Amino acid sequence: MTASPDVVPPTEVRMAEIVFPNHTNHMGTLFGGQALAWMDKAAFLAAARYSRHTVVTARSDQVDFKLPINVGQMVETVGRIVEVGRSSMKVEVELIAEDLHTGERRLCTRGHFVMIALDENRNPTAVPALPADIAGP
Repeated sequence: MTASPDVVPPTEVRMAEIVFPNHTNHMGTLFGGQALAWMDKAAFLAAARYSRHTVVTARSDQVDFKLPINVGQMVETVGRIVEVGRSSMKVEVELIAEDLHTGERRLCTRGHFVMIALDENRNPTAVPALPADIAGP
């Protein structure tokens, strides 16, 4: 099934994970590398879903680890398309930790990833423009 040209492509994805001990360092908090892997995956899914093309990561920018994420917490990873070029998409990704017992949620990590859409020959290909009501300043 292909998307209709007058249907706005989805600009956001959400994933949920639980932090197990094998995801953590010696202090019981999420490894930075694991956080980056989940963030890159969300950026990939958001960009592939938006463009309906194969995508690759071109760059990650300004990843800020604001708060630790502890073993046993749920992590919601949110990827949003915030800017679109000819073949590139900038995806803002947030990691939100949730205590499953209390329901407390905290934004712990935020970063930006640039993804490139590829055609069947693995060359950069055009992606739809971001709708005006979504596009940033």
